Amino acid sequence: MATTYKFYKVEKKEHIAWVYLNRPEKKNAMGPDAWKEIIPIFADIHNDDDILVCIIAGEGKDFCSGIDIIGMAPEMPTLKNWDMSASAKLKLFRIISSLQDSISCVEKCSKPVICAFHGYCIGAGLDLGSACDIRLASEDAKISLREAAVAIIADVGSLQRMPHIVGQGITRELAYTAKFIDAKRAKEVNLVNEVFPDKESLLKGAHEMALDIVKMSPLAVQGAKEVLNFCRGKSIADGLEYVAARSALILPSDDLAETMTAFMEKRPPKFTGK
Repeated sequence: MATTYKFYKVEKKEHIAWVYLNRPEKKNAMGPDAWKEIIPIFADIHNDDDILVCIIAGEGKDFCSGIDIIGMAPEMPTLKNWDMSASAKLKLFRIISSLQDSISCVEKCSKPVICAFHGYCIGAGLDLGSACDIRLASEDAKISLREAAVAIIADVGSLQRMPHIVGQGITRELAYTAKFIDAKRAKEVNLVNEVFPDKESLLKGAHEMALDIVKMSPLAVQGAKEVLNFCRGKSIADGLEYVAARSALILPSDDLAETMTAFMEKRPPKFTGK
């Protein structure tokens, strides 16, 4: 089943939601529709019990060339009119906060999200990728935390999430220089988990990884994502206390009983998420 939005295309099959950035003629630059549509899309994925994992990919030659500056200009009249008043700055603050929510909804989604980088992945595209659980790339990927090159601060998530993925030093290098890195370097710094020869093999690899996740217990997978998100920035003691409480919520379960039954019957378990 496929649903086409103004910016995105969403396909659901095999318990996997494929979310495609679908503006290839503009290198998938993120204009107003991209920021507005993503929240209801991921709310639907979050609430759809039949969907167990999501893959984000881009149509065309590039994953995402960043924010559509011209397209977003009407959404930010403060910048267009150079209005320096306090009320205008407060309005801009609220606009930026809403853009942050558009990226954070991916991270907050209960289902694991795999991001497939190919071609250019710039600025907002990296913001989106950094909010995903796992990132993969094709060899032609060219990645840049680009905002310093256009005189703005990356303000919708990369500076907050990237240090937890690649560390402070690499994040600062990318943020201060706006340099491009290729897929090989991205893997060396742990920005991506795996590199594939081309886009076709990239999407195949993402699909295979998603199918591996689908085979696992949804209770355990979604619980692990929640615990990992909670523990970031917390002490080990806080994290241990939280995971103990989280585990207690799902044990015992039908999935655990199925694990034991399948083991005795020497067959793969068939989990139901109950």
